[in-house]
Amino acid sequence: MGRFAPTPSGKIHLGNVFSALMAWASVRSAGGKMILRIEDLDPRAQNQRVADDLMRDYEWLGLSWDEGPYYQSRRTDAYQEALETLGDRGLTYPCFCSRAELHATSAPHAADGTFVYQGTCRGLTPEQIAEKSKRRNPAIRLMVPDESSPLARITVVDRVYGTYSENLARDCGDFLIRRSDGVFAYQLAVVVDDGLMGVTEVVRGRDLLPSAARQTYLGGLLGFDRHEYSHVPLLMGPDGHRLSKRNLDTDVASLRDDGMDAKTIIGRLAEAVGIAEPGESLTADEFARRFSWEDIRTHKSDVVVDEKFFLK
Repeated sequence: MGRFAPTPSGKIHLGNVFSALMAWASVRSAGGKMILRIEDLDPRAQNQRVADDLMRDYEWLGLSWDEGPYYQSRRTDAYQEALETLGDRGLTYPCFCSRAELHATSAPHAADGTFVYQGTCRGLTPEQIAEKSKRRNPAIRLMVPDESSPLARITVVDRVYGTYSENLARDCGDFLIRRSDGVFAYQLAVVVDDGLMGVTEVVRGRDLLPSAARQTYLGGLLGFDRHEYSHVPLLMGPDGHRLSKRNLDTDVASLRDDGMDAKTIIGRLAEAVGIAEPGESLTADEFARRFSWEDIRTHKSDVVVDEKFFLK
């Protein structure tokens, strides 16, 4: 079981399509099923019109799903139950640190630039918590094992990038599972959803590889089986920055309005990972029939998308 998990914060661009195409082809080539989950926990992403546009773009590209759409904004009871389960086991605590305080007291992780939480609020007494709660709503953090504990080291074997290992205490620290505004954090929501929905493989951009260790640890605490991770190369702009929803010239709707068909888009993406010949066009079904993770491993460098990308 695989999944699409878009966030309806804007139009889907080629980077989103690339990851979705890999996820879909992996599942279809193995005879599996896909679910569609709309990750709209953040109130700023709760836009049905944008979600509907995302689904139409997937369908136009030939990417279908068997279950869903499921909306995270309608699944908060499941996240709350997981939060309470962890709290009852003494694995969580309230955190009152502001963003400025976090940046002032933390050192960035060398690999991905994230900030390692130093445990500032981990040892607060009940009296201190009560006093701080009068001035600020707390976030909730999940405790990770101490750095010297063998339980702190989590290793995953990614189908594209191989063995990835983190010492949770050193590389991320106690991490957020609910924000101070009451919104459940990405890490908790996706672990609960993937576990309850029976997802067995997660395919996504390599920028999310550092999350795999945290999610594996959290999934284990909640009693979920491990699933397989496959992180894929990123599509980059000529300036070296990752394509994002701000790159409006590479969103699917703009390309379609410019007269480009789905087969051309899929063909160029397939060519970038050695699955299609230069200039060849493919349907999504044709891509899935040729798909192999060996091809992706052989072409795991990031892909530059410039004005010549569609002229190859």
